[in-house]
Amino acid sequence: MLIKIRDWAEKKPAVKKRINGKDVSVRSSFECGESLEFIAEVPRSLGASAVVLRICRDGECDRDLPFSFTDSDAVRDIYTLRIDTEALCEGEESGVFFYEILFLRGLHTLFTTTRNNVDFELVSRSASRFTMLIYRKGMNTPAWFHGRTMYQIFVDRFNIGTRKTEPRSDVIMNDDWYGGVPQYAEIPGEDVANNMFFGGTLWGVVEKLGYLKDMGVGVIYLNPIFRAYSNHKYDTGDYLEVDSMFGGNEALDELIKRANELDIKLILDGVFNHTGDDSRYFDKYGKYGGVGAYSDPESPYREWFRFGKSREDYESWWGIKILPRLDHRNESCRRFFTSKDGVGAEYIKKGVAGWRLDVADELSDEFLDEFANSVKDASKDKAVIIGEVWENAATKVAYGKRRRYLQGGQLDSVMNYPLRKGILNFVIKKDAAALSDVLKLIYSVYPKSVCDSLMNILGTHDTERVLTVLGKQSAEVTGGKGSELAAKRLEPEQRERAMRALKLAATLQFTVYGVPSVYYGDEAGMEGYRDPFCRLPYPWGREERELVEHYRVLGRLREDNRDVLAEGEFSVLHAKGGLIVYRRESESGEICVIANAGGRAAGYELEGMWLDLLCGERYSGKIAPQSAKILRRQ
Repeated sequence: MLIKIRDWAEKKPAVKKRINGKDVSVRSSFECGESLEFIAEVPRSLGASAVVLRICRDGECDRDLPFSFTDSDAVRDIYTLRIDTEALCEGEESGVFFYEILFLRGLHTLFTTTRNNVDFELVSRSASRFTMLIYRKGMNTPAWFHGRTMYQIFVDRFNIGTRKTEPRSDVIMNDDWYGGVPQYAEIPGEDVANNMFFGGTLWGVVEKLGYLKDMGVGVIYLNPIFRAYSNHKYDTGDYLEVDSMFGGNEALDELIKRANELDIKLILDGVFNHTGDDSRYFDKYGKYGGVGAYSDPESPYREWFRFGKSREDYESWWGIKILPRLDHRNESCRRFFTSKDGVGAEYIKKGVAGWRLDVADELSDEFLDEFANSVKDASKDKAVIIGEVWENAATKVAYGKRRRYLQGGQLDSVMNYPLRKGILNFVIKKDAAALSDVLKLIYSVYPKSVCDSLMNILGTHDTERVLTVLGKQSAEVTGGKGSELAAKRLEPEQRERAMRALKLAATLQFTVYGVPSVYYGDEAGMEGYRDPFCRLPYPWGREERELVEHYRVLGRLREDNRDVLAEGEFSVLHAKGGLIVYRRESESGEICVIANAGGRAAGYELEGMWLDLLCGERYSGKIAPQSAKILRRQ
């Protein structure tokens, strides 16, 4: 039976961590070669005679490292332990370790157990261990990315623009921009042609750069833009050609040029795990000259895919036959993307600032290593690489293998889905403690430079619209037939409640560590259920102006306070019920965010004078229900 020691505050030890004398107790991610010191302050009333760190490298056996008794006073004993992280890695450049601290009390040893990798309780046997990540020497992420605001655009649905493009003969053009999406599956998984277009282009994005700049946007992330049959473009037809319906290579070049003039960087979506069956490389329908892997057994692309006994028997992504999976074990295939002249590097040379890698879990370590090397070389280490990872990326296991995304040489950042869940549950369920746990866990185990680069999302092309989620008061909005969801909208009361909740959620998204990423139209009050209903055209002229203004204020606020919000240290000061308080701090200033998700006004006292950056007034110690304050120390 696992027994927790509760209500013995006077007996609970304090465990601190230091590097070069600096307190790093909230962190468990360190550069290889750093000297880490543990300090255990143990009350005499606990009855401990020794302290031991029990640690193991991922997949290896435990090692017991005893603390040394170093000092005492009338009520406590002080124990210390120094760890050379390079020696801990035993010749490797990086690694993941799991540890717990034992307090020996004769026959009754006590063990630490943690829920958020920072705070702990004492229990009667080994339970949940701390995670420690050691990353490569010199690892960092592009500083230009820190402190920016990102905006995600699904090109066909954002803006048509005045410069028209010629539609293909095999597509359906929908001229009803505001009429919803009539092409959908009745049940998820059913075949859908996805060949209905609304006419959005890269030229249209160019025309809205002023709108984005006014919102404080500094990075645009484009969903796939390469030639492909579908409107979503995750079925790539040709990686070297921007889709003509989006404006082709000319439009991309113009967008890069015009965006750079406004100091807005561009990130592309790299779908490198699979292609479309209607592609130059697979060519199932002969549209590319019949020299693809499916059409021609002697094709130079034949070894890029995995075939069985017949050409109909080929491996595809999640069994979806229109998405044949690429075989990156084949060097020719892999190097097409990862060489110094490969797809990744070539677009960086054109002026693209980085990549978001689709389904990063399915890309091998070898692919990620090579891709990062080529992209970083082409950009002189300035390009940012973001992976689609839905879980804790420091401890992620994919296909039976622990991944090393954040240990150096692969990813700079990941899509922060854990934060999305934490914020939504806080706003909906008033659970500040759960959000605090998410924030502490990620901040402790990810390298600091990765934390400053995290892609913080509330909605994406793969999730229900955040306004719909908040209106339905459930973090997961699933179920229902397509014909039901296509016309389903929030009731006025639900929508009004959701608007208030979204303002609160966005305030958190914009002020925690990392880079907020706004999915196009969320700031305008767009609704929608699962794909494709979360991909409706942007409602130009029908926006919720109050909500747009809130996002504009947040974006400008981030720009004006970048000295703190870009790389400032993070700590949670309070998290109970529906009230959370956290601090961002740098050498040049200090910001506190107080968020009240509850239904009643709340009070929280702060020492000193604080100015509310949202309203320009001095903080009085009170906060209204379902609201937040962004306070800067004066």
